[in-house]
Amino acid sequence: MTAFNPTRQALEQGRTVSALWLESASPEIAELAVHAGWKTILVDNEHGISSLEHTAHLLRAVEAADGDVVLRIPADDPAYLKRILDMGVRSIMVPMVNSAAQARAIVDACRYPPQGNRGYAAPIVRASRFGAVGDYARIANDNLLLIVQIEHVAARDEIEAIAAVEGIDMLFIGPNDLAGSMGRLEQLEDAEVRQTIEALETRITASGCWMGTITAPTRGIETLSEAGYRFVAGPNDIAIMANALRNEAARWRELSTDFDLT
Repeated sequence: MTAFNPTRQALEQGRTVSALWLESASPEIAELAVHAGWKTILVDNEHGISSLEHTAHLLRAVEAADGDVVLRIPADDPAYLKRILDMGVRSIMVPMVNSAAQARAIVDACRYPPQGNRGYAAPIVRASRFGAVGDYARIANDNLLLIVQIEHVAARDEIEAIAAVEGIDMLFIGPNDLAGSMGRLEQLEDAEVRQTIEALETRITASGCWMGTITAPTRGIETLSEAGYRFVAGPNDIAIMANALRNEAARWRELSTDFDLT
């Protein structure tokens, strides 16, 4: 675990960060992914199955391989936020943020005074290496990367207000849930959905906040980077494994009519 936040540092240097979604909650796959070249692992605790204790094992696996974790939490729960911060998570993604008031409450839970009201236990938590980093409480706010997801039409009128909340670093457009909230689930190429996303892109870029999203069949990382995105979540470990296993099963069936996969 480094004393600084590599993902935040990359963003401050103007680089576009690409991340692998980790859905499986497997420390072995997390470690393998970093060694395979994915230096930023987006651990999904909203849809993934990892418990708090197991999340600590994922952190250790990624950091031991010299990678960095961004953690998507299940919801904006102050108690959960406090525990993962003390665990040593430095980059947090919060789903379904629809108002500036909600964003302010998240900042309040995540940042030490005077920026917020995060509870203090610095000398005894993993985030400070159990007290070995003596100035942890002083540097924690600067090292934090706080990402809020814009994924509902209710957030459209609040974009500038959310972006203006001090302590919010990035607005991450979630196109699938956004489309669903418009009555167009899984219709990302629908004209109204595309217009809504493009309008959000313009407004978020103008706000000065960093902008993130996921890849799509017609929008790869190069296209998204050119559109102003600085954080792009790409492939998912479960999807990669599922596709590879299906392809391998099909190949085996072709190789041997005697091989039974039923």
